[in-house]
Amino acid sequence: MIVVLNIFWGSYRGITLWPFIILKTKELKADKRVINHERIHMRQQLEMLVIFFYIVYLIELLFKGYWKVSFEKEAYSNDDNLEYIKKRKFCAFLKYM
Repeated sequence: MIVVLNIFWGSYRGITLWPFIILKTKELKADKRVINHERIHMRQQLEMLVIFFYIVYLIELLFKGYWKVSFEKEAYSNDDNLEYIKKRKFCAFLKYM
């Protein structure tokens, strides 16, 4: 489910908090790349039973920084490939660790 909330600060455009994709503006609903990026995160969360995704994400964020989080590296590397989710292998984020 896609929700538009402009209550968060920062430069984010979207965030996935299972089971929602939260976008900063309603115009982003039409941005296929942003939606694809967030759907990649949705798949990652499912694979890790949601809670483990957040634990690993937080650990990587604290020790590596945002741009080196494996989940973000996978999503940014493939968000322009709108067919990626269909062909993506299980736990594909592991190759970005």
